[in-house]
This record gives sequence, C-alpha cells and structure tokens, in this order.
Amino acid sequence: MTSTAVQVAPDERLAKSGLWDRLVVRPEIGALLGALLVFVFFSVFTNDFLSPLGVSNWLDDASTLGIMAVVVALLMIGGEFDLSAGVMTASTSLVTAILTTQAGMNVWPALLISLAFALGVGAVNGWLVIRTGLPSFIVTLGTFLALQGLNLGVTRVVTGTVQVSGMRSASGYESTGQLFASTIDVGGTAFPVSILWWIALAAVAAWILVRTRFGNWIFAVGGSSLSSRAVGVPVLRTKVLLFMGTAFGAWVVGSINLLRNASVQANQGIGLEFQYIIAAVIGGCLLTGGFGSAVGAAIGALIFGMARQGIVYAQWNNDWFMLFLGVMLLAAVLVNNTFRRRAERVRR
Repeated sequence: MTSTAVQVAPDERLAKSGLWDRLVVRPEIGALLGALLVFVFFSVFTNDFLSPLGVSNWLDDASTLGIMAVVVALLMIGGEFDLSAGVMTASTSLVTAILTTQAGMNVWPALLISLAFALGVGAVNGWLVIRTGLPSFIVTLGTFLALQGLNLGVTRVVTGTVQVSGMRSASGYESTGQLFASTIDVGGTAFPVSILWWIALAAVAAWILVRTRFGNWIFAVGGSSLSSRAVGVPVLRTKVLLFMGTAFGAWVVGSINLLRNASVQANQGIGLEFQYIIAAVIGGCLLTGGFGSAVGAAIGALIFGMARQGIVYAQWNNDWFMLFLGVMLLAAVLVNNTFRRRAERVRR
C-alpha cells in the first residue's frame, strides 16, 4: 500500500495581517494623510505657519471646531445628524449671559443651568427621532429654527438688541474664565486652554468608542437599528445619549466663546453645523452611519484650522478656503468609501 500525503491548507484566520491591512481598518488614516499634506504644503510655502504664534493660531482655530466635530462624529457613527448643533452654541451662551448680566446670578450656577438646558434639548431631540421615526435631519432642523427664533426673540425682549454683553463685571467671571478661556504660556507664546478641551474630549470619545460597551452600541445602532434592537441593544437610550453628547459639546464651545469674548450675539453659530459634519466626514465618518472615528474627526478639524490660517499666512483671498473645503469633502467621501470596502475585505 502507498500512502498519499494530504496537504491541509492553513486557516487564513490564523494568518498574520500585514501593516497595510492593519492600517486600512482605521477610519482616520485618510484624514491623517490629508493633514500631513496640508501641514507640509503650508510649512513650505508660508513664512509664519510654523512660528509659535502661527501654531497657536491654527490650533486655536481648530480647537472649538474640533470639540464639536468629535461629538458630532459619535452621533454620525450612530446613524444620526444634528443640524441644531451650531445654533445651540449660541443658545447656551445666551442662557448663561442673560442669567448673569440681567438676573445678577453668579456665573457658575448660570453655567450649570445652561448645561441642563442644553442636555434637555438634546434629550428631546433624541426622544423625538426614535419615538416618531422621523429622520433626525428633519427633527433637528425644526430645533434649529426654534432655537434661532428663541435666541433672537428673547434677547431682543430682554436687552433691546440682539447682543448680550457685560460679562466681565459678573460675579464668578474670573474663576470660570480660568476653566474655559484662559491661556497657557509655552515658550513665551499663549496657547488657549480650548486646545486642551479639544484633546481631552477627543481622547475620552476615542476611549468610549473602542473600549466600552456603549461604543459597541454606537456602531451597532449606526449599522442597523432594527438588528441592534433584536440582539438587545438599547437603541433609545444610546441615541438619546448621543444627542445629549452633542448638546454637551455645544455647551462647552458656547461657554468658551462667551467667557473669551465677554459677550454673545443672538445669531452666533448659525451655519457652523455643516462645518462640524464636514470635519467629521473628512475624519473618516460615513454619512450612512456605522463607521468612523473620534480621533479622525479631531484630525479633520485640524485640517480646517491649518488650511484656514495657512491661507491667511499665504496672503491668499479667503474665498479660496471654500474651494479647498469642497475639494476636501468630495475627496474624503471617496477615500472613506474606499477604505471602508478595503476594511470589510480585511475583516472577513
């Protein structure tokens, strides 16, 4: 008898993945490459981009946008949008400013009340989206219009104008300003504390996404709410918390702007919601949900800041920024879809 050797094909699940395969499953890889290109371009073609003051300026520009881009990214990964995020930054500022300058309240309790207001609006948004089944685009568009009218109407009734000022004389302004609007001296250059808020929130959001059960729920509801509900994911709780997270980010940004400028305009923040979404998309989030990265959204905001300030240092017309924005958005959508398909093949 002759024995026949049987060759068993190795289990491909045990095969080691290459560096490229490990990289393409990361949603933020495209944004990182884009950030490097923008950084190198403006470093070479401008004189002040890499100066300490230049770095401070584009990090400051990116920080408040980055705070919102991170929380909006979590919501988008969960499959929803919030078009009221921009105007909410003004609403929270106005609540704080009116309570302190008109009602004589200390800034600290006024900030807590404005936070409760923001979280309440976020919870209502999430509850309406789930209970009515309406698209979040429609629900939050209604919230956007309602808040815009409320901001203008209440501010005009209370102050007779569309601006609230006089924060510097309010009790608690100095101590709250240390938390939200102070600067940190680095080598003789002042760096706003908003940069630390941006980094901290991005780190917390990234940890939630990849290290917690709630992060798994976010990806699950973004992929399919029906399937998620069938396997026991609390869809209502998850999406309500995501909308509340966006409202919290708006409160942080609104507080930073208010305490830095010591005043607030009732029409502040209108239109910024699209920049938040664009930054998240550039950072790797898909408009269809279920895919994205908090770190990528932070990098997307960094690209915004570098480009906006880099154009100034290059002495170009600011109109070129909108061209850059459109090109980056289209490129990001194409790159994100490509990386997602590649990541799906690698994971199989």
